[in-house]
Amino acid sequence: MRDGDIDGYFAVKVHVAAPSTVMAVLLALSTYGVELNSAIHNLIGWPDAHQRAPAMQSATLGTPLQAVSLVVDSALPVATAPAAPMRLTLAVPDGETLAGVLAAADVPAAEAQAAVEATRRVYDPRKLKAGQFVTVNFSDAAGSFRGFEFQSDDAHAVTVDRKGDAFVAFQSAVPLTAETRVARGAIHSNLFESTAEAGVPYIVAAAMIRAFSYDVDFQREIQPGDRFEVMYDNMVGQSGDHPGDLLFAKLTLSGKEHSIYGFRRPDGSVDFYGPDGKSVRKGLLRTPVDGARLSSGFGMRMHPILGYTRMHKGVDFAVPTGTPIYAAGDGTIEIAGWAGGYGRYIRIRHSSTMETAYGHMSRIAAGSITGHQVHQGQVIGYVGMTGEATGPHLHYEVIRDGVQVNPASVAAMPLNTGLQGSELVAFHHMVEERDRRFAQLVSGSQVAAARP
Repeated sequence: MRDGDIDGYFAVKVHVAAPSTVMAVLLALSTYGVELNSAIHNLIGWPDAHQRAPAMQSATLGTPLQAVSLVVDSALPVATAPAAPMRLTLAVPDGETLAGVLAAADVPAAEAQAAVEATRRVYDPRKLKAGQFVTVNFSDAAGSFRGFEFQSDDAHAVTVDRKGDAFVAFQSAVPLTAETRVARGAIHSNLFESTAEAGVPYIVAAAMIRAFSYDVDFQREIQPGDRFEVMYDNMVGQSGDHPGDLLFAKLTLSGKEHSIYGFRRPDGSVDFYGPDGKSVRKGLLRTPVDGARLSSGFGMRMHPILGYTRMHKGVDFAVPTGTPIYAAGDGTIEIAGWAGGYGRYIRIRHSSTMETAYGHMSRIAAGSITGHQVHQGQVIGYVGMTGEATGPHLHYEVIRDGVQVNPASVAAMPLNTGLQGSELVAFHHMVEERDRRFAQLVSGSQVAAARP
């Protein structure tokens, strides 16, 4: 506990639990000239003061330690080292706000609102884009919110800190070095774990999986021993790495290659295309959550709660609570709210004959309101276990002409023909350059290879 500042320093009083016998020994030692503080330090295993100070400085956000006063109290629990600050880095999902990111980190609503309002004095939080990282700071693992920080552009960072009961924000210059990174390796259990072993950042792996999910059934088509390759932009600064655009990725599944290239359009948007310039986008996403494991298929099954066999009219994807759920296609939200055994539920109409439905959400994303338009890949909610559910998962349905059908049987028709004219010519030049760059990096020393 912090007792008081002394000329920029502070004293800490530590209560140490000890039985009366130990207290008697310590008091006897002090009678014979042994310093009580040193004896207690040795008793509880603390290092000497010159070794202790740096650790204490780190744990108290850089404030140097002037004195430690130790009080022996046999009625109190054994003292523990001060709790270390905790940092949680989150990627901004599609369609999410800064307030939504803070809510996902379990920041209290009132504190999140005050921190966002402070941000507006130096930066418009509406300019945050999907894929940017926000690092949320807590004073300890118990979740005492201290503020957050994020990179507002290539050369600046925004920091919001707690000052008493208020928050202050400032923007500072960040020197960054741009680099291109590559990784490749075998797929052992699932693609997320294998790319993580190779050092691929979560946000890059998520973008890759989302782009491939139009054509690849991650539940059935990926087998142990299949391989991946990936190349992405990265910015390196004092605060660490800041992953950028996914430039190229390839999956080799049962000997068949699937390649995609990220291409920035004249309007600034980035989309993914095959080597021929055809868009990877299809009518519906085959998997509307990242890193999902199919836990229950379509068809008759024993209901885990009701205890009898009945038709399971969708598929279940087991993923942790809070995992973002994406709209499987462009459309209009028909229902957004509570729906009995489905719990928190959304149904989207994509055409006159096709709908998709999403159940058991922990919460519905801001803006996912009945009647609102959504775009494919937009975050509409977050995985939970509301309604009739025994664990966190997404229940996903595809509805054709009012009847639920097996999502795996729905043909994914292309939404467009892809790039044309001068854009297609520029794309082909880019593909040649990226293939050459990837080969150079793979043959050099910058490859982060997956562990065997």
